[in-house]
Amino acid sequence: MRHLILSVAIPALLMGACASMPAPTGVDEIVMTVDDRPPPHFPRDLTPAGVAAADDHLALEQVDGAQAMAFVAEENRKSLTVLTGDPRYETFRAEAEAILTATDRIPTPSFLGDGVGNFWQDATNPKGVWRRTSMDSYRTATPQWETLLDIDALSKAEGKDWVFKGADCLAPDETRCLINLSDGGKDAVVVREFDLTTKRFVDGGFSLPEGKHRIEWLDRDTLLVATDFGAGTMTESGYPFIVKTLKRGQALAQAVDVYRGEQGDGGYGVSPTVYRDKDGKVTAVIITRPLDTFRSETWWLKDGRPVRLHIPSRVTLYGTLNQTLVFVLDEDWNGSIKSFKAGTLVAPPLNGLEIDNPHLVFGNMQVEAFAPDQRQSVADVAVLDDRLVVALNDNVRGRLITLRPHGEQPYRLVELAVPANSAVGLGDRSKSRGEVFVSSQGFLTPPALSLLSASLAAPLDNGALALTTLKSAPAKFDASRDVTEQYEATSTDGTKIPYFITRPRDMKLDGSNPTIMLGYGGFQVSLNPAYKPEMGKLWLERGGVFVQANIRGGGEFGPDWHQAALDGNRQKAFDDFAAVARDLEQRGVTSPRRLGIYGRSNGGVLTSVSITQHPELFNAAVIESPLVDMLRYHELPAGASWIGEYGDPRIPEEAEWIARYSAYQQLRPDVTYPRVYLTTNTRDDRVHPGHARKFAARLGDQGHDHLYYEDTAGGHSNDADPVANARRWARHYVYLSQQLMD
Repeated sequence: MRHLILSVAIPALLMGACASMPAPTGVDEIVMTVDDRPPPHFPRDLTPAGVAAADDHLALEQVDGAQAMAFVAEENRKSLTVLTGDPRYETFRAEAEAILTATDRIPTPSFLGDGVGNFWQDATNPKGVWRRTSMDSYRTATPQWETLLDIDALSKAEGKDWVFKGADCLAPDETRCLINLSDGGKDAVVVREFDLTTKRFVDGGFSLPEGKHRIEWLDRDTLLVATDFGAGTMTESGYPFIVKTLKRGQALAQAVDVYRGEQGDGGYGVSPTVYRDKDGKVTAVIITRPLDTFRSETWWLKDGRPVRLHIPSRVTLYGTLNQTLVFVLDEDWNGSIKSFKAGTLVAPPLNGLEIDNPHLVFGNMQVEAFAPDQRQSVADVAVLDDRLVVALNDNVRGRLITLRPHGEQPYRLVELAVPANSAVGLGDRSKSRGEVFVSSQGFLTPPALSLLSASLAAPLDNGALALTTLKSAPAKFDASRDVTEQYEATSTDGTKIPYFITRPRDMKLDGSNPTIMLGYGGFQVSLNPAYKPEMGKLWLERGGVFVQANIRGGGEFGPDWHQAALDGNRQKAFDDFAAVARDLEQRGVTSPRRLGIYGRSNGGVLTSVSITQHPELFNAAVIESPLVDMLRYHELPAGASWIGEYGDPRIPEEAEWIARYSAYQQLRPDVTYPRVYLTTNTRDDRVHPGHARKFAARLGDQGHDHLYYEDTAGGHSNDADPVANARRWARHYVYLSQQLMD
């Protein structure tokens, strides 16, 4: 295992079959319901000063401020009376806790030395234990685990609310690891060196104070570190722009520069990455310097000196294969001799990228590894020693292929058999073993875990890797009467928007069905079907319908699908979501009285805007950890890092089109909104809790009924405590039941 970073782990997903429900005839024109008069709190001018002057709730942006915490306490008191006082709450909480703490779920594996590592939380250890076992033991129904680090015990001993945020272990033996610990679930972590042979933190070992670090092992006694080195070393988003080498025994002040970006850089901060071969030898050190949310410069640390690589600014890097750099293009790469379309997986020779080569001449080498079509996208790539393993989205259905270089000839493509109508994801991967964990799941199908291996004694006749099933999770709800189907809605500009319905098989199309619609639509994140056991137990089993909308802004169909809703085109994502809601009504699936929406983080932009633009379409909205005040989002950590997604409110032209949809400024006292449920977390240092607080306060000022609850621990990821997470889901579904089922 090179990395185990829990907050970015994404499971594989399963897809339902296509459907035969009658399609609506014709497409109604979608008209926003807001009038032309400016809302009462709309800024007179859109400069940062003008926006602040029009904001009567700036005090709620003080995370632990007295006025803010008094507001939180009173709102929590009122909301908990409504939510936990509901007779369904305790049943929902107990059912959710049983699911989230169940001991029969699949332990998510990572390669760790010659064994398997896992981080595990349950009712006994809600903060979790990091543990390991052998691969042979892991294959059994009851693996024999050895505890490496008990986070519950560590928290008690140190009097801290520690949350485990992953480990980075040094290849090839992987006995020395950097442990990331968050206080209360924040993205910021402290880092400590841990010895797996003694199962203790290393006395005098590497140790970094709390921060949003970017750290890589260079060798046993050297780290590459991007962090807060003192005044003037962080961007306006609160991320580092300097990379240094830190030797064992040195203080941060003694670290030596190897690369510097600029303080005005955007995105999530400069990041070093060390790529290695199967024996643990360094093959390349790559430094990514973000210019904004999506554009970056790529630098190669060659012989200790940074050399800029001449590749497009929008790419996703995956590693090195032989002497090539493997990446997916998020924009076209054009030349007079060779050109590659956005979305293509390429592997050009690293040495050929040192000079600006507009003609893209790489000799006779085959650079293009795979070019998806318009309804496909590369979901993930595992770089092994001799081939690539690629998970694809094909009309949001999963495929699994391997690609092997073949000299000057095209890559040899072998497709591996995966369950029909499934989505597939790649887990941890190991070059030294030639293995990758592969998982799959779906709305109605529990997760399954397989091992893709090049090291088995009997490879397949066609040269493919063998795929062996390791574990299958038991069902957590009764799915026998439900079915998953795929449909398309037509958005305002004629674009077809796919979505999925999971519903009772014998459901009547009379508009009476309580329905939750989930959306995201941002950052090129694909919202694929997944087994959501708490949703199945608390919602589907009680006759509810679940809809998942694949609106623009996501990555389901590659970079173009994402970039269609960037910046000034953001309204397309909102129109897509509204189109799906109307399509559901026209098909008779549900009606506005029975339709609720759920979104978190960027999905909170979507749901808050949907409520203010189309209150007539919905009767419920769970708006969780949201961005809402889009004219001040860049002022709230770490908002400025997302300017590449939303635009810059400091630029007058961009402020104008952001202001047209920003829900905080667009609220109106004379419009009837459904009672919404806003929820966030005090310790969320990614999306500031001020967004949700201010929106709730303004709803209250204008006399709109609403619920607001703010948890005090857990952070943005809600991964601190499964017992607390069960309470969170119970609150969600009590609210949704009140609004849509009662």
